[in-house]
Amino acid sequence: MKTQPRPILIDLYTDWCGWCKMMDKKTYSHKDLIRYVNEKFYAVKLNAETRAGLTWKGKNYVFNPQYKTHDLAIYLTGGELSYPTTVFIPDTNSEPQPIAGYLEVKHMETITTYFGEKMYGKQPFESYARRYKPQWK
Repeated sequence: MKTQPRPILIDLYTDWCGWCKMMDKKTYSHKDLIRYVNEKFYAVKLNAETRAGLTWKGKNYVFNPQYKTHDLAIYLTGGELSYPTTVFIPDTNSEPQPIAGYLEVKHMETITTYFGEKMYGKQPFESYARRYKPQWK
């Protein structure tokens, strides 16, 4: 991140989530999405129920038995746990931008290009999405 800054895209999932598996199979396997994410983002696949200790920005996060999920997942979603959730972190100074639910390729393309082309913070997503024409087939 220090030498080559890019936004971060986090696929927040659980092992038991059918919609997470569907998104892996139908959305995250799309060749244009794979190419674009590899060019523009640091991609992370994070099991929200991992028991491993994780560190983000110098803070340690652990599994939370009360919520049966990892504290990092709680942070990334602002406490609104839903699976799958795609989380975008535009830059090191930005808060996570979670997008809950299953995303089809055409919706994922619009959202991903919004963050990948660094439109976040410059233009409201709604106006970007109205003008954006998905191109991935």
